[in-house]
Amino acid sequence: MAEREWFDKDYYKILGLTASATDKEVTRAYRKLAKELHPDTNPGSEEKFKEVSGAYDVLGDAAKRKEYDEVRRLGPAAAGFGSPGGQTPGGFNFTSGDLGDLGDIFGGLFGGGRRNRAQRGADLETALHLGFRDAVVGVTTTVNLPSNEPCHSCGGRGAAPGSGFATCERCGGRGTINDDQGPFAMSSVCTLCQGRGGRIVTPCATCHGTGREPSSRRVNVRIPAGVIDGQRIRLKAKGNPGSHGGAPGDLFVDVHVSPDSRFGRRGRHVTTSVPVSVTQVMLGTTVEVETLDEPVTLKVPAGTQSGTTMRVRGRGVPAAGKHPAGDLLVTIDVAIPKKLNKEQRTLVERLASTLDGEASR
Repeated sequence: MAEREWFDKDYYKILGLTASATDKEVTRAYRKLAKELHPDTNPGSEEKFKEVSGAYDVLGDAAKRKEYDEVRRLGPAAAGFGSPGGQTPGGFNFTSGDLGDLGDIFGGLFGGGRRNRAQRGADLETALHLGFRDAVVGVTTTVNLPSNEPCHSCGGRGAAPGSGFATCERCGGRGTINDDQGPFAMSSVCTLCQGRGGRIVTPCATCHGTGREPSSRRVNVRIPAGVIDGQRIRLKAKGNPGSHGGAPGDLFVDVHVSPDSRFGRRGRHVTTSVPVSVTQVMLGTTVEVETLDEPVTLKVPAGTQSGTTMRVRGRGVPAAGKHPAGDLLVTIDVAIPKKLNKEQRTLVERLASTLDGEASR
């Protein structure tokens, strides 16, 4: 989440809290709202549920909450600093921590610089497309993520093989420039060497002096049973690695579920329909119903009306945590013949004459 979005959204208000709330109060408020707004128990609350989850993604992480509070404290001007939320090839977005936090910027202005300061790794976002069945029963899959590895040519030094580094002539290797103003002494990051204290004499031709080169890595992602379309899943510490001992960022997976021609969802229940002929519902019958697993046999009593919904226990979304297993809801769809031959019409008319009296009673 970019700092500008952090300034625009009051996550404390979304969770019904004040900025002085303790970590336990944040978790307690999130769990209460998540239970009330979960789409499985409260259909139509998907957007509100996502908003609450997004707020907890930030306030439930100590490092992110500290950074968020700093952005909110500094006001609109802070939105111009920090990670720009740029997108990398392949559809992955860097969301926070990409350029460090605001403390790094102001730390450079008042001494000390940011050369050796631990920085949290960038968060990553990716989209995952699932089939209907995988979304209902859950699945473990993998996603490919962009990564930066040490350059194979220079070993991560950034300098061309055989060349070295020169002490910065502006700051003398300190990485900062002192500015004495009477009783006050201020320092700022050296703009020539960017606080490194030195510069590369001949940049590596492979990485152009960055010491890193793009690569990719595979990350296992476990999708829980019952995930809904548009839901965001957070994987802690699966984002970009931190620098100077900083913690890694998180990975956010936006799930997109493809519709199914036969099945639908109603909370934790799976829905479907089965065609039955007029004579079958008049006399009673048994029909085979397809499920997400093996087919089941369903008894349809005589006189069942079209549109009647019958329940097959435990054939919906599997049980998870405090949630019981959902059911398969089967709607009976009576197929009415569009055309009758002469013999059939005669039989139906004879049947109708015997039923008219019963229908009027």
